[in-house]
Amino acid sequence: MQTIDPFSAVDTIEVKPQVNPAPDAHYRGAAAGSAWRTRYVLAALMVDVAVGITAASAALLLRFGPAPAHPFLHEYLLLTLLFPLAWTGVLALNRAYEARHLFVGTDEYARVVRSGLGLTATLAIFSFAFDLRLARGYVIIAVPLATLAGVAARFALRRLLHRSWSRGERLHRVVLVGHARAVADMTRRLRHESHHGLGIVGACLPPGATAEALPGLPPVYGTFEGVAAAVALSGADTVVVLSCPEIDGVALRRLAWQLERDDIDLILASTLVDVAGDRTTIRPVDGLPMLHVEHPRLKGSTRVIKAAFDRAGALALLVLAAPVLAVVALLVAFGRGGRGPVVFRQERVGKDGQPFTLYKFRTMVVDAEAILAELRDRNESDGELFKMREDPRITPVGRWLRRFSLDELPQLVNVLKGDMSLVGPRPPLAREVAGYPADMRRRLVVKPGLTGLWQVSGRSDLSWEESIRLDLTYVENWSLAMDLAILGRTLSAVLRSSGAY
Repeated sequence: MQTIDPFSAVDTIEVKPQVNPAPDAHYRGAAAGSAWRTRYVLAALMVDVAVGITAASAALLLRFGPAPAHPFLHEYLLLTLLFPLAWTGVLALNRAYEARHLFVGTDEYARVVRSGLGLTATLAIFSFAFDLRLARGYVIIAVPLATLAGVAARFALRRLLHRSWSRGERLHRVVLVGHARAVADMTRRLRHESHHGLGIVGACLPPGATAEALPGLPPVYGTFEGVAAAVALSGADTVVVLSCPEIDGVALRRLAWQLERDDIDLILASTLVDVAGDRTTIRPVDGLPMLHVEHPRLKGSTRVIKAAFDRAGALALLVLAAPVLAVVALLVAFGRGGRGPVVFRQERVGKDGQPFTLYKFRTMVVDAEAILAELRDRNESDGELFKMREDPRITPVGRWLRRFSLDELPQLVNVLKGDMSLVGPRPPLAREVAGYPADMRRRLVVKPGLTGLWQVSGRSDLSWEESIRLDLTYVENWSLAMDLAILGRTLSAVLRSSGAY
């Protein structure tokens, strides 16, 4: 077997099976992968116990005061001690400690919220069935506080994990199985984003194939027949099988049996593009597992809830940010860069292609649009957008506003008016929409957003293709839990100011 160096000058390399694997390397890789996951689940359990104790203690203190003279105080002290057990128990019943629901995605947070609702319902039923005189104030404080603190604690724990992933630590050691170009493409995508925890250590290609020295192609350890040996040699703990005709159901079953002996994870990379897991369900039909794909949530009661959440959130943020808005307005009005309007108005394209007027604090000189024609040849974007890191049209105050996205705050008025949403695709210009291919117009079936996946995934550092893919991913897989997660990540993205120019 010969290993491919992705930066080698060799054009093609024949793929041969590995015949002398080092078996001990496999056990070290698999054991390390299992160990950190076990520690993470234990950490989540301890965090939840701490949340339960804190929430119950706060409810006891707030409901009865620091020096209570309640006749049933002993019962509530006992309830406070039992509450953490009940809280972790209901989380376990909702499978909030299973590894497949942790690490990435919003499913973990949704299960914490469902646990809070379930615990509330359980306490109500027990109170009614056994005529328990529970103080409603105690329950109203303890359960919602545990739910909110539980989501926040899980988010903080995940952030710590993602930081270690970005440093190349605690990654799943992955062997990709598929054709060379598909392997190279998947490797590039996984290396671009570190929040999945998959570290590519090698690949297996079809028997007798030649592997072009493609950029990003990982080391090749053998063929489809030698996946188990490749896992052992590379110390991998996960195998990802890409879609290819050579690996049918029988071959997958045999591969699963081989990997099962050593507890190696097997992942099948679906050909479905940007479809979230909660839209797919495997249903057996005559013994055959059929993957059913639900339609995206583009209408119905959930969209009504989203609209209400958007307007209530925009109103609250406008009230809270009023002092900041006033200070920024004064800076724009009297700062360097020439006098002009404080608020910049521009026509953008909204839901269903309808135009609307977008509001932003002015960050450029007044004649910025006229100067744009002279700068077209210096565009750093690979798509319809004009992007330039050292744009001479941006004022000194404007550069500072863009760094922390303060210029976007007037768009809260757009959200309040119903033109935009708090979370959604980036609001495009009419000239951008005119150049859209058919697939890209899918972005226009929902309202554009003040923030979105593009905002929390790199902002202006993203390529045109990647920003469009993220917008389509949001449109296809929207949920209220996803919106809350993006809003939480937006604050971190703004503070880092990465990709803001």
